Amino acid sequence: QVRLVESGGGLVQAGGSLRLSCVASGSIFPINGMGWYRQAPGKQRELVATITKSGSTNYADSVKGRFTISRDNAENTVYLQMTSLKPQDTAVYYCNADNHRVVFWGQGTQVTVSS
Repeated sequence: QVRLVESGGGLVQAGGSLRLSCVASGSIFPINGMGWYRQAPGKQRELVATITKSGSTNYADSVKGRFTISRDNAENTVYLQMTSLKPQDTAVYYCNADNHRVVFWGQGTQVTVSS
C-alpha cells in the first residue's frame, strides 16, 4: 500500500515561515518526480513546486523567491520551506509523487496564514 504522509502545517502570522515534509512509503518505488500542490477554499488545486529525481525544480510564479522545494532521495522525503508567508498562501497543501506510471497523493496538511 502506497502512503504519502505530510506534516508541518499549522497557523502562522503573515511574514512567518513553515516547513512542510512528506514521506513516501509502500509500493511506490522507484520514485520519479515529487511535488507540492495546494487548494484554497472554493478554488481548484494548483501547482506550488515540483522537483525531479535529479533535483531540477519548478515553481509557481506566486511563490518564487519565497518557497524552496527539496528532497532527500535516501529518505523518500520531499520538503517545502515556506518563508514570507502571506494570507493568500492559506490552503490545504498536498504532496504528490510518481513512479513513471502512477501519480500518488497525500491526504494534505492545512496551512493558515493570519494577517
